[in-house]
Amino acid sequence: MPLLDPKPGALRPRTEADHAPAADRVPQERAHGTPQPLRSDLEKLLGTEKVLTKVSDLVRYASDASPYRFIPQVVVLAEDVTDVAAVLSYAHEHGRDVVFRAAGTSLNGQAQGEDILIDVRRHWAGVEVLEEGRQARIRPGTTVFRTNAALAPHGRLLGPDPASAIACTVGGVVANNASGMTAGTTRNSYRTVASLTFVLASGTVVDTADPAADEKLARDEPELCEGLMALKAEIEADTRLVDRIRAKYELKNTNGYRLDAFLDGTTPVEILRGLMVGSQGTLGFLAEFVFDTLPLHRRTSTGLFFFPSLSAAAAAVPRFNEAGAMSVELMDGNTLRASVSVSGVPQDWADLPKETTALLVEFRSPGDAVREEREQAARAVLADLDLVAPVPSVTNELTRDPGTIASYWKARKAFVTAVGGSRPSGTTLITEDFAVPPSRLAEACEALLELQEGHGFDAAVAGHAAHGNLHFLLAFDAANSEDVARYAAFMDDFCRMTVERFDGSLKAEHATGRNIAPFLELEWGPEATELMWRTKRLLDPAGVLAPGVLLDRDPRAHLRGLKSIPSVEAIADPCIECGFCEPTCPSEDLTTTPRQRIVLRREMLRQRPGSLVGENLLASYGYDAVDTCAGDSTCALDCPVGIDTGAMMKSFRHARHSPREERTAARTAQHFARVERSARLAVAAADQLRRRLPGRDGTLGDRMLKAVTGAARKAVRPDLVPEWLPEIPAPAAGRLPATSRQLASAVYYPACVNRIFGDPDGYQGASLPEAMVTVSARAGRPVWIPEDVTGTCCATIWHSKGYEAGNTLMANRMVEAAWRWTDGGELPLVVDASSCTLGIAEEVVPYLTPANRKLHERLTIVDSLVWAAQELLPRLTVESRVASAVLHPTCSMRHLGDEAELRQVAQACAHEVVVPLDAGCCAFAGDRGLLHEELTASATAREAAEVGRRSYDAYLSANRTCEIGMDHATGDRGYHSVIQELERATRPR
Repeated sequence: MPLLDPKPGALRPRTEADHAPAADRVPQERAHGTPQPLRSDLEKLLGTEKVLTKVSDLVRYASDASPYRFIPQVVVLAEDVTDVAAVLSYAHEHGRDVVFRAAGTSLNGQAQGEDILIDVRRHWAGVEVLEEGRQARIRPGTTVFRTNAALAPHGRLLGPDPASAIACTVGGVVANNASGMTAGTTRNSYRTVASLTFVLASGTVVDTADPAADEKLARDEPELCEGLMALKAEIEADTRLVDRIRAKYELKNTNGYRLDAFLDGTTPVEILRGLMVGSQGTLGFLAEFVFDTLPLHRRTSTGLFFFPSLSAAAAAVPRFNEAGAMSVELMDGNTLRASVSVSGVPQDWADLPKETTALLVEFRSPGDAVREEREQAARAVLADLDLVAPVPSVTNELTRDPGTIASYWKARKAFVTAVGGSRPSGTTLITEDFAVPPSRLAEACEALLELQEGHGFDAAVAGHAAHGNLHFLLAFDAANSEDVARYAAFMDDFCRMTVERFDGSLKAEHATGRNIAPFLELEWGPEATELMWRTKRLLDPAGVLAPGVLLDRDPRAHLRGLKSIPSVEAIADPCIECGFCEPTCPSEDLTTTPRQRIVLRREMLRQRPGSLVGENLLASYGYDAVDTCAGDSTCALDCPVGIDTGAMMKSFRHARHSPREERTAARTAQHFARVERSARLAVAAADQLRRRLPGRDGTLGDRMLKAVTGAARKAVRPDLVPEWLPEIPAPAAGRLPATSRQLASAVYYPACVNRIFGDPDGYQGASLPEAMVTVSARAGRPVWIPEDVTGTCCATIWHSKGYEAGNTLMANRMVEAAWRWTDGGELPLVVDASSCTLGIAEEVVPYLTPANRKLHERLTIVDSLVWAAQELLPRLTVESRVASAVLHPTCSMRHLGDEAELRQVAQACAHEVVVPLDAGCCAFAGDRGLLHEELTASATAREAAEVGRRSYDAYLSANRTCEIGMDHATGDRGYHSVIQELERATRPR
């Protein structure tokens, strides 16, 4: 055991004296994870690396964005169709069932199962653009956002546009026929999937694009083909049923199987192509899709219009539709007023009258002429409407301004943020949707609000008004039987109201799922519902696939598996487990995600103190959650309720520190000048060793250094001792460039990483400090480097590791020095590493004394990218550009909002500038990539693969440790600062 190995008990959740275990806790017999022989069977079948068996693995996969929670017996990381077919065959032979899970953003438990759960996200990403963008071949683990990013250069996009596009995968979108704000009934997956490849429950693989697909299917599955054609004939013979099916799909409807597939398809394969869309994993595995894409109309005009009542707003919807609106979104008065809790939403909305209703209307046009026409049509509609402006922030104007448009959409999406973030602790959140004829929109809204109030729920409604598609939220305590009964009574009344009063769809775009399955027959009637059961038995006679997800004869099935939500750390307690945080998380494919870190904490609190399940979860949590968190906090940017799980992990690191460790860290901060010089000398010594001992292959020195640091890591602790990487550069120069305080336009602060580490091996050019000084002077904006920068730091070293005393000491030292250097804030402080800019500008603030906080308020902290883009570029002449450059935007740039400046400066240096579509946080995180090399390797895998597909003349970023991380990931390509490249590009000939 390492000398300073942390004790996992330090991470044990605190409980009250009267703490009682939850009824839905993981039972003790599951403490050791996957039982035998299931574990050994699957490991033998697939290999141990594809089978997750720890209890912590099972728990973290047990939750999705729904109010349900089912614990799988095992999780399989399938890599290809062969793996999926093998597991399905095993399930058939052993009487087991299988559920597929991709992003886990499903809202009704579709991504959960109690037996074998197959992860079809991790190894299933990929987009191939076809026909100049008119089509796209997409693998199921690819997010909608990533797909559209690949299509955007071709002026195309997917038809479905769910609000969860940043996180949800295309596989989930097709499996649920999810649509969104603009898809309606004409742009959804059913209408835009040209072909798909799927695996039937039997293991048979079908590619509907194959001209011989029907011939092959008839040979491999003759009974299936006969059965499908018999069902088709039976349906078509009943004209009343045909009319009913066609009528049901005039509205948005994702409840049950697409029975119109029997009407639209003429062969078994064509019928299956339609049936698989919206089948929710119950008929087969969707392995690949070819989509017909749609034009991306980039010219946008948007308005947020306020009406005196729901009925007035609803009456305007068809008029905006006729004028060519792409989206018409409704927000009732309760929604508008609740949204003020979200940053950026006008605060005076709190004073809006209860009856006020708003419509967010957006027009998208292919060109300026069409945009003018649509804006004229919109203004003609507006001229006839009786709009209101009850508060000063309301303008009721159409705008083209991107910032204003973004603020409108933020207000629309604040519905979930406001309700989800402010719901009582311990309650779960349900997001429901349904559809009614658009002509009855106002009536449906009023009926829903009355129903919510009648059952004691917060009354609010929003939705896609153009399509009669409404959304609402319910918060209740699943651990409270009375609350569950209240929810059950509401669902009974809601479903009857939707069907009997409005003849609507119980699921417009979220798919049936576990909580509507018992009500399927209420909507469709016994005849059509029995056809769905027969379809299921025909394709999956053994019932292997996703039992209970779409079809369930138990009238109370929707009340089974409701998850309790134990109160955890305050920073994480609002989590609604939506999964929006996961795609941005660097450890997503290595250990855990932000959502999973919180899910695991909640399970610990469901357990009895000292339970074996809880202790085993705790034993895994240190590495899986705390050590391998990059701490980049980009999860907070994508979380709809703003949870910073990275900050929580840093607090856990602090909790694991012994008093001796805290004192040592504080002394390191106190004497950082000596530490800095020692670090530079250590890097120099290591560099000399590898150069003097190259060995036959030139790597002997690096291998020796790796062995020495590896031994030290085992003896002390991997999370404390860095590992040597061959990409660690030579040391920085011992002296910084000479500068003058007189006439300086800014104070230049070279970050400590740029004072310790030099440039990548083989780089020829000015060092970063030299480049910054030179190019600033060249632009007539000279900078001054203070003589006493040595020994100062942005404090991120201590902050990222949770060393509070050292962090506090350095944060205050840094601000006091900056105050002195800048003459009390008279000059800006330019910082040459984006993470250090973020540290000084934002992260130090909570640790400052009251006096230093006041000083900090008067400082102007400027990232080098902003300095170069705004102050230098307009005053410089570009003399030579390289042909191409690839960029690595850092996570700190996302926080600072200066990714555009990185591109702007790079475009002055290169004719072609590429930002990889898979660019993300490299997880080097200061030195975390040296402590956990596997974290950076996992985080950068896709970006590195994309970068490696071709060569570039320059590899650019603006953070030295991130550049080292990217060099390690890409094979030492020579990443360096864009400031250095700017100096080269503007150097006089």
